[in-house]
Amino acid sequence: MKDWDLRKLHILRALRDTGTVTAAAGALRMTPSAVSQQLAALSKQIGTPVMEARGRGVRLTGAAHVLLRHAEVVFAQLERAGAELDGYAQGEVGVVKVGAIATSITRLVVPAARLLRRDAPGITFSVREAEAAEVYEELAAGDVDLALSLAVDAPTARDTRFVIAPLLTDPLDIALPATHPLAAAPGLRLAQLAEDPWIFGSRGPWREITLAACAEAGFVPEQAHAAADWPAIFALVAAGMGIALVPRMSASGALTQDLAVRPLDVDRPRRRIVGAVRGGSEEAPLLRRTMGALRQAAELDPTMQLD
Repeated sequence: MKDWDLRKLHILRALRDTGTVTAAAGALRMTPSAVSQQLAALSKQIGTPVMEARGRGVRLTGAAHVLLRHAEVVFAQLERAGAELDGYAQGEVGVVKVGAIATSITRLVVPAARLLRRDAPGITFSVREAEAAEVYEELAAGDVDLALSLAVDAPTARDTRFVIAPLLTDPLDIALPATHPLAAAPGLRLAQLAEDPWIFGSRGPWREITLAACAEAGFVPEQAHAAADWPAIFALVAAGMGIALVPRMSASGALTQDLAVRPLDVDRPRRRIVGAVRGGSEEAPLLRRTMGALRQAAELDPTMQLD
């Protein structure tokens, strides 16, 4: 029976996830030479290489993929062991590191923190704002314990590194200049806005969400301005420079007399917000309690739709 070194297996997984020895070294706070030495030792242990040259980079061998398939089971089981031990040791006291997209901080994380402060004052949050896709990288790296992001960016169910739980559905509204001829029109449809100049990001999930919603309505929006920051988008709309599809979670506090935010009750575009934890940690008492508070916060928001 081989004497497995979990550190070497973590390094191999980091190489798979990052793609290069240099990137893996950066993620693990090691030197590239130390990473190479550890992987060489692992290759010697199993009797076959775990990586091979490919152009200027490297790629994992078939043996490495076999090893990682089994290692993921071990990592998940160790997470479960840690979660069970936490149940005895921590109870309702501890810090939960939360990585979240910006809009979910205001509408989910902060209300959940207030609920826990009342019901379980020994539990506190350490919050990190992140982009929708980046939050899963931080979760996998152990930088956060729980991630809040968009379902569109969530890993597939076959990715055993994560356990994904739906939280709520965020309706998408249309932001118009207050002087727009359809700003007060009843039963507004996206198709009525097909000829307008649009504002959305040049890349990322919100661009894809906007394009998909407009495609569903039968047109391709003309992008007049590229912006991803919600205050900037609302400012451009209020200035009469275009229109934008916006999540209802982002609209609170953004309304001015120069801006109209209208629901699209006929088209009903939406985005879904999910919570994620590392596979095997979902039964940890702190995470279970935190996820419950997030669900409760979602239920308390009458503008949202529960999943």
